[in-house]
Amino acid sequence: MEEPVIYDVQPIKTSLEEGKEYAFCTCGRSKTQPFCDGSHNGTSFKPLRFTAKATTQKWLCACKHTKNPPYCDGTHQRFVKEE
Repeated sequence: MEEPVIYDVQPIKTSLEEGKEYAFCTCGRSKTQPFCDGSHNGTSFKPLRFTAKATTQKWLCACKHTKNPPYCDGTHQRFVKEE
């Protein structure tokens, strides 16, 4: 099974509009993070489509390993290197 590219090791604060549909990038290759731009073509990944339940700001996952997509669950912390 393919692993997603880790785009970043911190989440992306994102403004969402109630009722609007979004396509969350699951592959990590998109240049329009955290949303899909079609860069997954040729891979086994597909965007995660979701509709915002409220107009709000949410932290969306950028490491692409969250267990609660598209939202950050803190999983990115395991990829942060200690200095």
